[in-house]
Amino acid sequence: MQVRRWLRCAVVCLLCGTALIAPSQKNRREPLTEAQQDQLAEAGIVPYARIGLYTKFVSEHVSRLEAIGKRSESGRGQRLAEELGDLSELLDELASNLDQYGGRKADLRKGLNSLKEALPKWQGILRGLPADRADDIELKDAREALDDLADQVKDLSGSQDKYFEEHKDRKGQDREEPE
Repeated sequence: MQVRRWLRCAVVCLLCGTALIAPSQKNRREPLTEAQQDQLAEAGIVPYARIGLYTKFVSEHVSRLEAIGKRSESGRGQRLAEELGDLSELLDELASNLDQYGGRKADLRKGLNSLKEALPKWQGILRGLPADRADDIELKDAREALDDLADQVKDLSGSQDKYFEEHKDRKGQDREEPE
């Protein structure tokens, strides 16, 4: 009798554990289309090209968010939440690229200029999105990711200007070469 109870308990625990793990193994949404992924692959390791592409892709997502935010259809909150999640993921990827290329002293100034111009517009659009219980956390996360990116771009832009003013011969480099 004890063995049966123990066996039932073990089976129930196993099933509950599987039910908890299974959702995390679902396929995640990919914020970039296959064509966009191909464009990034073609840009390879050219820093300003990748930054320019990410800027373009984030602009497209923000425009979609703006359009969804203006609608008043049922299910809008879920769609907005998904798009905000995609946006946050793209912003994080862009920030990672900036960290990587900035750390190796790549000349990012071309890409940073268009990014600096776009940031205030993106921030204004996100601030103008209606708050909805379905997307409240995602909206907060996206706003924070965007504000963090704006701070990062400001700091990086200043350090890039200073570095390339002192090292005029390194203009346009993809990475700092050891001397």
